[in-house]
Amino acid sequence: MFTQDVILENVLTCLREMIPAAGAIGPDSDMVNDLGLESVKMMDLLMKLEDDYDLSIPINILMDVRTPRQLATSLIGYLEKRNGAV
Repeated sequence: MFTQDVILENVLTCLREMIPAAGAIGPDSDMVNDLGLESVKMMDLLMKLEDDYDLSIPINILMDVRTPRQLATSLIGYLEKRNGAV
């Protein structure tokens, strides 16, 4: 079963694997300004999360997401639509 904490930790793990030299990556790090994620890396992150959770994440999610916490919260919504309450 997925919880918001588990999903958030997975998002943080993915980010740490993608940008190991970024230093401290926290739930409220700005993925663009603090971590330097460019559009290609953001797409890679979304594809990784799609594979991890077997769901399709629309690209327009990136317009409303700045931090790992916000991304995890958005993923909860998509998982709930697919699986019911998370």
